[in-house]
Amino acid sequence: MNKDIIAGKWTQLKGKAQARWGDLTDDDFDVVEGNSEYLAGKLQERYGWERDRAENEVRDFEKTLN
Repeated sequence: MNKDIIAGKWTQLKGKAQARWGDLTDDDFDVVEGNSEYLAGKLQERYGWERDRAENEVRDFEKTLN
């Protein structure tokens, strides 16, 4: 699933993302609005992960959506 599809279906996917990353708040998800780069940044911020790990998490999440 590409980034445009994630952005277009963000409202539906938001619940799955919240279940996966419970430390992210509704405000975080509102800021992210389906942008995978912002999502990776928020994961770094909340979980203290390296950029590579956050990006891998987002890619893994994208793979589960196919």
